[in-house]
Amino acid sequence: MNIKINSEYITLGQLLKKADFIQSGGEAKFAVKEMDITVNGEQEDRRGRKLYAGDRLVIDGVEVIIS
Repeated sequence: MNIKINSEYITLGQLLKKADFIQSGGEAKFAVKEMDITVNGEQEDRRGRKLYAGDRLVIDGVEVIIS
């Protein structure tokens, strides 16, 4: 899955909503603790993590690339 951003970065919580992993921003706090998320090969559980173009994520087995 490829997610295009129009700003310098997007937070992990915003990305989860934009990619339809969650329905609302309020769910992000719990989702990052429950889901298996890696960013560039490292485990991540901070919803405020800034993601930039070129970052590669795996969210519960689904690869997501930021562009």
